[in-house]
Amino acid sequence: MTDRKTELAGNLARVEERISSACAAAGRARDEVTLIVVTKTYPASDVRLLAELGVRHVAENRDQDAAPKAAECADLPLTWHFVGQLQTNKVRSVVSYADVVHSIDRDRLVTALSAAAVRAGRELDCLIQVALDAESGERGARGGVAPDGVAALADGLAAAEGLRPAGLMTVAPLAGPFAGRPRAAFDRLLEISTGMRAAHPAANMVSAGMSADLDDAVAAGATHVRVGSAVLGVRPRLG
Repeated sequence: MTDRKTELAGNLARVEERISSACAAAGRARDEVTLIVVTKTYPASDVRLLAELGVRHVAENRDQDAAPKAAECADLPLTWHFVGQLQTNKVRSVVSYADVVHSIDRDRLVTALSAAAVRAGRELDCLIQVALDAESGERGARGGVAPDGVAALADGLAAAEGLRPAGLMTVAPLAGPFAGRPRAAFDRLLEISTGMRAAHPAANMVSAGMSADLDDAVAAGATHVRVGSAVLGVRPRLG
């Protein structure tokens, strides 16, 4: 085993232990939580090593990094998640490789993604990004729609050809009433998810928690956690 593969294997084992412990503490089965490894800034060679180690879900947040990496790893049995803020001029590229988009936060993006998905003959699972630091009608500092905009956006997704409303995503906010309170933020996301599922029962994904706060996310009921640095190490600085 190469040094890098050994490093990744050890990191994955530690993350797995955290998820398993959090599930046990919450009375949840381990298979209720899916680990998504966020590979941004890391090379396709790391994605290959992760796949060899059993990882099946990987994520990127920049299309210019994701598109060539996904192409280079097209032979691997992976589900690709796009988790970053998405501009409409990138949707045709993102639709070519992403299976799940976590950052739906406006009608214009739904329209553009739908058109691109239809052209490509694909169906995408879409998560609405909820900004818990946003007031009514606003977008969050890190993207996302205010909680009171979720229902209308979910209805728009359900009506859009080539797209499926699959659930919700959030990032623990740095400002507002939930700043520094990730568990409270994730509990609030679960409340919003319950409301969404009343209208869209299949929208049961809850994407929350990263390296620093995945334990709180699992405790709150997240179905997917997005972990980068705890698996891959401290990220190199972008030039």
